Amino acid sequence: MLLLLPNRSKIGCFSLNMAAHLKKRVYEEFSKVVQIPHEEAPAKKLRLSKPSKSAALHIDLCKATNSTDALQYLLQFARKPVEAESVEGVVRILLEHYYKETDNSVRLKIASLLGLLTKTQGFVPDCIVDDAISTLNNEKSHQVLAQLLDTLLVIGTQLPESPAIRQRMIEVACKHLSDTYFGVRNKCLQLLGCLGVMDTLTKENEGPGTSLGGSRDVQSIISDYFGDQDPRVRTAAIKAMLQLHERGIKIHDIIYEQACRLLSDDYEQVRSAAVQMAWVLSQLYPESIVPIPSSNEEIRLVDDVFGKISHMVSDGSWMVRVQAAKTLGSMLQVSPHFLEQTLDKKLMSDLRRKRTAHERAKELFTSGEFSSGRKWADDAPKERLDTNTVYLIASGACGAFVHGLEDEMFEVRIAAVEALCQLARSSPSFAEKCLDFLVDMFNDEIEEVRLQSIHVLREISTHITLREDQLDTVLAVLEDSSRDIREALHELICYTNVSTKECIQLALLELLKNLNKYPTDRNSVWKCLKFLGSRHPTLVLPLVPELLSTHPYFDTPEPDMDDPAYIAVLVLVFNAAKSCPTMPALFSDHTFRHYAYLRDSLSHLVPPLRLPGNGLDLVDSRCGSGSVESAQLFLQQSLNRVSIIQNLETPGAQDLLDFTIRDLRRLGELQTELAGAADFCATYLRCQLLLMKALQDRLWNMAVPLCLKQNVTATAAAQQILEETYKLEFLYSGLESRQVATIHHVRLQAKALQLVLTARTRQGLDPLISSCEKFLQDIESFQRLFLTELPHLQDSFVDKLLELMPRLSSCKPVEMVRILQTTLRQSGLLHLRLPEQIHRATATIIEPTGESDNPLKFTSGLVVALDIDATLEHVQDPQNTVKVQVLYPDGQSHVIHPKPGDFRKPGPDRHRLITQVYLSHTAWTEPSQIEVRLLLAYSSSSASLSPPSLASKLGWSDSTDSLPPPETAVEGTIPFSKSVKVFIMPKPSRR
Repeated sequence: MLLLLPNRSKIGCFSLNMAAHLKKRVYEEFSKVVQIPHEEAPAKKLRLSKPSKSAALHIDLCKATNSTDALQYLLQFARKPVEAESVEGVVRILLEHYYKETDNSVRLKIASLLGLLTKTQGFVPDCIVDDAISTLNNEKSHQVLAQLLDTLLVIGTQLPESPAIRQRMIEVACKHLSDTYFGVRNKCLQLLGCLGVMDTLTKENEGPGTSLGGSRDVQSIISDYFGDQDPRVRTAAIKAMLQLHERGIKIHDIIYEQACRLLSDDYEQVRSAAVQMAWVLSQLYPESIVPIPSSNEEIRLVDDVFGKISHMVSDGSWMVRVQAAKTLGSMLQVSPHFLEQTLDKKLMSDLRRKRTAHERAKELFTSGEFSSGRKWADDAPKERLDTNTVYLIASGACGAFVHGLEDEMFEVRIAAVEALCQLARSSPSFAEKCLDFLVDMFNDEIEEVRLQSIHVLREISTHITLREDQLDTVLAVLEDSSRDIREALHELICYTNVSTKECIQLALLELLKNLNKYPTDRNSVWKCLKFLGSRHPTLVLPLVPELLSTHPYFDTPEPDMDDPAYIAVLVLVFNAAKSCPTMPALFSDHTFRHYAYLRDSLSHLVPPLRLPGNGLDLVDSRCGSGSVESAQLFLQQSLNRVSIIQNLETPGAQDLLDFTIRDLRRLGELQTELAGAADFCATYLRCQLLLMKALQDRLWNMAVPLCLKQNVTATAAAQQILEETYKLEFLYSGLESRQVATIHHVRLQAKALQLVLTARTRQGLDPLISSCEKFLQDIESFQRLFLTELPHLQDSFVDKLLELMPRLSSCKPVEMVRILQTTLRQSGLLHLRLPEQIHRATATIIEPTGESDNPLKFTSGLVVALDIDATLEHVQDPQNTVKVQVLYPDGQSHVIHPKPGDFRKPGPDRHRLITQVYLSHTAWTEPSQIEVRLLLAYSSSSASLSPPSLASKLGWSDSTDSLPPPETAVEGTIPFSKSVKVFIMPKPSRR
């Protein structure tokens, strides 16, 4: 049997192949790729390290080769902001170079920078006090020493709660008060005034090197420098004492004599400060008794100060005279006879020292004999009286206001007029005595003085009654070419009392002349006669037959109702008839008809009267004592009735809103006192009505192609709601934070509606994403601005959005639109709570009237001026918000911003706009009308930094470069006056 053995080589090859195959399988099992889900690595926070300010400054100063280069580096550094955490390092670098520097100008700049750096918000300068004080010890330059003391003053004001540091600074100031340079003494006195207290400076606190010998307080130290040889130091000493008074420290009365001596100083700055010092003492110790020099008489301190300051009205410096005149006006505690002496240049007998009968008899007895008559005037008084010792007031102080009103500088005259006004308002007897002087000022050569005199007489009009000669002088000003002067005089006559019927006749005659000469004064003259008649009904009564041209037996022709002069007479008579029931018996038949016409056309000038005539019983039903209260009750009831709107079906709810809006608008027309509140509520309910109509079911239950018209209507409604909310926010004044939050809530609803409509009608995802991001920013802005009002907005639209805010921030735009749509339809009416008083900004264009058919002609390509005269009511900041719009027939629109000088303020919450608008256009074939109206500009800028917080964010150099930019503001204009149409005719130019 043959055994076949395998070939060894083949067996070895097979075994190698098998081993390699097994090894490969093992590697495959162990090298199997397993895909692990990727986990996001946490983001590493990087801290951006800013370059060190101190290191950069140190490098720059080390590079400086001379003092000029170092000064340039310091000037460049002063323009850069420094953070609060870097201030201490910068101060150390500056102090290091300060000790090395030999040039005075560089050290002066370093000292100045130290003071600026200590003002940095967030930096507490107590860590550099020791270094700042130590720099004073070795400083030789007076200018640098003064600047270092100024730095100490800044540090002291930054650390008011550190009595130890304040005491050290006071000691430093006392130590350097003996310096020979006036600037150093000034800064020391200023430092004592700003940081000094009532505590005494004892010898232990003073140290051996000071010149203070004993226990003394700050006031005595400061008063020692009232007699310094340098007038600038004397001025600084007085101001330091006044600074103590402003800080609440009571000034001692022992310095009164020193203050009086300073009133006669050679330098006007010292006298000016001394006037303030004397006034302060008169307010602190008015009833103190002071002696008259070289006399046994004594008077009150306030009277003595009044006499001395009256003497300063004749000072050689006009600035001192202005200050003295203004100071006199604030001294209301002065005795009446001292007050009246300022109006008479001759010394009154009340202010002379009188001898008693016993003193006169004693003198006669000591003379030893009676007059024999042989010698001329041998019985004349033996006593020679010195004016300075006998009079209770200096002779130079007599007629102080007479001197002030006759001064060559108009600033002094204005100050004297204002001082007379303040004193006359508190003293009716003095008001009567100064009346002639104020009336004489109506003829002053300076318009500003005349205008101020009229305003002053208007303020004291309740205490005075004009005589005929005085009224004649007053009415002569009506011929003045200045419109401001004439209107101010009209305002004065409105509140002035006259004595006789001849005065009424004279005033009416001059006002009619004014009306004839200046027709644009029509409304002002009518208003003036309205008040003149209502204040003097008994004086107007005997003039009625003459004024109305009536006759007891004969019929007289009916006057023309288009005559402004006849309307002016009727306004005077009808307003007088309101308080005089016997006057209507003197009216003719046509007067009753004219009353009915004027009552409808000029209801603001003609009062409601009961006039029985020709079967007419004309009485105004609007008058009544409880009409305002009942109107307020009706307004509140209307808002309460609307609050139940959620319980009604959609048609009923819309009808209720319609009826309530109609009632509120009618209420605003009937009650002018509640017009602002009624219009505000009606506009708010109008927004709710538009929102309700836009969210009705049939719009949202159909496909978009089937309701294109409804989509357009809803889009227009959303835009109209936005416009109405801007009117609510910027057209009304007196709103509280609650009402502003309610307005922004409605605006947020309108923006949500716009976003939903955009998603339904427009294609594309990118615009939708940007709109969603913008809406989320609006929600965050609302939450930030009205955080305190969120508790009052429970279950409202914005409250539900804030609850869903995490979901809205992470969801897709389509889902966000769906959430907004559902939330909008489920949100109800937010109840409106009215504040105490709401006023609507209104404007009435007086000129042009729009009644003329004669076109305003001008050559095409050139300009023509159109006079604009308008009255503004309850407008905030009109200089920046009021604009004039001109609309041309071809659709062009021009907006003109009036100059700030075109606005006047005749009264509280009232402004007057008198300006010119320049028109220009190409040639027309025939005249056409342009429209002129006033616009109220607004900006809904919601800057996140308010002024107080903005100040805290700023650095030491007050730089705003690093602040975040404010959010995008929505700017626009709101028409708030009726349009006036004016005919114009641009003619082609001649060639």
